[in-house]
Amino acid sequence: MIVSDDQCWTDYGFMGHPHIRTPHLDRLARESLTFRRGYVPSSLCSPSLASLITGRYPHQHLITGNDPFIPVGLRAKEFYASPAFAEGRELMNQRLGTLPLLPKLLADGGYVSLQTGKWWQGHFSNAGFTDGMTKGGRHGDEGLAIGRKTMAPIEDFVRKAKAEGKPFFVWYAPLLPHDPHKPPDRLLARYRATAPSIHVARYWAMCEWMDETCGQLLGFLEREGLAENTIVTFLADNGWIQDPTSIRYAAMSKQSPYDGGLRTPVIVKWPQRIKPGVSDIPVSSLDLFPTLLSACGIQVPPGLPGIDLTDTRALGQRNALFGECFTHNILNLEKPSENLRWRWILSDGWKLIVPTPPNESGDPELYRMDSDPNETKDLAATHPERVDELRQRLDTWWRP
Repeated sequence: MIVSDDQCWTDYGFMGHPHIRTPHLDRLARESLTFRRGYVPSSLCSPSLASLITGRYPHQHLITGNDPFIPVGLRAKEFYASPAFAEGRELMNQRLGTLPLLPKLLADGGYVSLQTGKWWQGHFSNAGFTDGMTKGGRHGDEGLAIGRKTMAPIEDFVRKAKAEGKPFFVWYAPLLPHDPHKPPDRLLARYRATAPSIHVARYWAMCEWMDETCGQLLGFLEREGLAENTIVTFLADNGWIQDPTSIRYAAMSKQSPYDGGLRTPVIVKWPQRIKPGVSDIPVSSLDLFPTLLSACGIQVPPGLPGIDLTDTRALGQRNALFGECFTHNILNLEKPSENLRWRWILSDGWKLIVPTPPNESGDPELYRMDSDPNETKDLAATHPERVDELRQRLDTWWRP
């Protein structure tokens, strides 16, 4: 499972970007079943990754934000060094551990598993990984060396599993193209003349650097003779639109309810088993959980919102995608509704965004995504009946 970190859905060669080079992911997309309209349920790293590992929405697994609430009177720097922060994170870890998790279920089927890169929920073993790099730091500690500094932990793990005849699962979630945007000079030089600013040039170069590491990983599988019988999936945990005037992300991307933060390509490759092709059917990152378990012959827990992406009938019958965005710091771990900023629904080309007071003010927003993919024209005032219909469906899905 390859998880890009903070990359907009537009920022790949195979998605039509005019400048960013991603030859390895372009090839992977050609050889795979590629869904161009994939979505994550929430546009922030920790809840998005927790949804991948649980197959559930953030309001179900309760990891709705990145960090615990900062008590009144404490500055952020003081809080992150305090016992209150460590206690809050441990409580989050414990909550996640009460659910069926992908590595644990795969272990029941005889799989060994490796965690690398981004991981928020403490020690890698908390999720049932048999091996890993992260020992408990806020978002990855030693695991963040993968991709940026080395690929050796993955190569060593896979060779060992191969030698022992064991099936394996690798979680490759590098801090790429996530900031700090410090790409190799050779890549940055490629984009200096074409990017609108140095900040954008650095981000574009980081996207190519992420692609390079994917090429290293996929090339390694080929050299080891494992490519034909290894399922490879790819997606981004959330989007990122680079602010051309600073190192920060722009509005309508990360932490927002817009496609710049939520949309991602979703790629599934399994040679001889899954026919390559391109689909514009909207799918969710929650679908990877049942897809992978089904492919591995492992029983899927009942009641999950995702569907098997190889089940064309189920894909055809789905009539909506849902999602939710929350506060960065979790105000109340027990009551996800208190952390809620927006809910959203995508159906028949329409997308409704509903803010939740007091965390967010304003009126619902309505967009026609097939003709306005960048959400530039709010149609809520001219289509009130559509707003009412979609809001009723949103409330049926989850009404806080």
